[in-house]
Amino acid sequence: MKKTNLIWLLSASSVLLTACNDGSDGKAGLNGTDGVNGLSSLVLQSKLNAGNTHCWLGGVQVDSGLDKDRNGLLDSSEVTQTSYLCNPDNFASSGVSLPYSVLRNDLENGAIPGSTFEIRNGGYGSDLDGHPSNPMQFYALTDRGPNAVFSGAQGSGKMFPVPDYTPRIGLFEIHAGGTISLVKNILLKDRAGNPISGLPNSSALGGTGETPYDAHGEVIRVDMNQPYDALTNPIKTDDYGLDSEGLVAMSDGTFWVSDEYGPHIVHYSADGVEIDRINAFPEDERIHFQLPAEFANRWANRGMEGLTVTPDEKTLVGIMQSSLDNPSKNRTDLTRIVTINLETGVQAQYLYKQEKGSNSNSAIKALSATQFLVLERDGAFFNSTPSAMKHVYKIDLSSATNLESLTDSGSITQDAALGLMVSGETLEQVVKNSAVGNDFSAGWAKLASLGITPAEKVDLIVDMVSTVQYPHDKMEGLWVIDDGRLGVLNDDDFATWSTNGVLEQKYLDNTQSRVDSNTLYIVNGLDLSTN
Repeated sequence: MKKTNLIWLLSASSVLLTACNDGSDGKAGLNGTDGVNGLSSLVLQSKLNAGNTHCWLGGVQVDSGLDKDRNGLLDSSEVTQTSYLCNPDNFASSGVSLPYSVLRNDLENGAIPGSTFEIRNGGYGSDLDGHPSNPMQFYALTDRGPNAVFSGAQGSGKMFPVPDYTPRIGLFEIHAGGTISLVKNILLKDRAGNPISGLPNSSALGGTGETPYDAHGEVIRVDMNQPYDALTNPIKTDDYGLDSEGLVAMSDGTFWVSDEYGPHIVHYSADGVEIDRINAFPEDERIHFQLPAEFANRWANRGMEGLTVTPDEKTLVGIMQSSLDNPSKNRTDLTRIVTINLETGVQAQYLYKQEKGSNSNSAIKALSATQFLVLERDGAFFNSTPSAMKHVYKIDLSSATNLESLTDSGSITQDAALGLMVSGETLEQVVKNSAVGNDFSAGWAKLASLGITPAEKVDLIVDMVSTVQYPHDKMEGLWVIDDGRLGVLNDDDFATWSTNGVLEQKYLDNTQSRVDSNTLYIVNGLDLSTN
C-alpha cells in the first residue's frame, strides 16, 4: 500500500506540474516596472533675413538635436547640429545690374546710323559706400552727368547732352532674391538749397578750361536765348558744379564728396545741402580747411578720384587719380594721398606708386587708421584687351614718408605753391626727368636715397579680370562689406560714348548688343582684416 500510494502521489504531482506549465488555468504574474521612454529627435527651421552672417542674401537655418527636457521644443542648449540653406548669389560671378531711368532717347546713335540711343541715369558708378547701419543698403555716386569730348566754335571741351543734370547720390537696396532697387535719390545742392550742375567751375576755382556745349553743338551760355558774347552773354560755368568721384557715408547721415574739378572735397547734409568745403584755393571764402596748394595742379579730369574716412570718422583720406601736372605736364606712375584731420585741419601727404604710368586710382577705402584698399586700373575693355588691369591692393601708410613733415634740408625744400622740392624740381619732375622710356624706377630710387618712401603695397586683394573677366573699362567703386566680402561697381558713363565727337551708345561688345550698365559685383573669401 505504501508503495502504491507513493507512485500515485508522484503521478499526481506530475499531472499538477504539467497543468501549471500549460498556464491555462493558472494565475497571472505581477507586471514589471515600465522602462524610461526614449528622447525625441527634433528639427527646427528658421528663416534668415538678408544680411545674415551665414547667408548674406538670406535663406534657412536648420537646427537639430534631442529634446532632453522633454518639453517638445528644441531649446538652444539642445542643438547639436546646424546647417544652412542659402539663397543663390549671382553677385560674385556675373554681377547684378542697378536699375536705371532714361534721361533722353531722341539723339541719333553714331554707332548705328539711323537709330537712336538711350542716355541713362545710370551713371551711379563713380563710387559707392555702405549704409552705416543697414548691411543690405549702399550709396552710389554719379559724376557731373552725361558728357563726351567735343570741339566747337569756342574751342575744345565737352558736350553735355543733358546740361541741367544734377550730380546725385543714389540709395540702393539689395533684396533676398538677388535684385537691387533704388530707394531714393539725393540731389546735391548749394548752401541755399538749389540743385547744382555738373558744369565746369570758373578758372579761379579750378576750372578745367573745358568749354561746355549742348547736344546740338551750341556753346552753353548764360542766356541760351541770346547769342554768345564774351562780355554780355559768356560761357556758363558753375562754381558749385562738381565732377563728383569719391564718396563717404558718415554715421550721422551726412556725406563727404570729392571731385575732379578743383579738386573740391564737399560736406553735404543728409538731404544733399552743402555744409562745408575743402580745396586748394585760399581765395574761396567757402572753405574751412585748405588743401596743399600743389593739388590745384591736378591733371584735368583726373582729380581726387577716391575718398574715405578712418574708422573713427576723424580723418578724411583722399587719393588723386593720376600724376599732378606739377608745375606742368608730368605724366608718370607717381600719385598722391592726402589725410585731413576733421577736428584740427592737420594734414599729411604720402606718395603712391602705380603699377604702370597713367593708370587711374579710382577708389580708396579705409580698413584702419593706416591700412587702406586702393582700386588701381587702366582704361581698357577686357573684350578687346584681355590683359586689362583692374586691381584692388591693400596698402599701409605706417612706414610711408609724410611729405608735410619734411623740412628744408640740403637739396630738399618746401615750396608754398608746388610742395616738396628736390634740387629745385617737384617730385613729379624728379620721377619724369629720370625716366628711361616708361621706366620710372630711377626717379623712385632717387627719392628713396633721400628717405622718401611711398605707401607700402601689402597685398593684391583681387584681380577682377582674372576673377570674373571684368568686362567694363571703368572699375571705380569699392564697398567694404565685411572682413571677407568686397563690393565692386563700374561707371557706365550713363551708357553714353562718343567717337570723333559724335555721340553714341556705349557698348561692351563688338556686335553692339550689350550696353554698358552699372553692375555690382561682390567678391567673397577675401582677407580684408588688418595686421
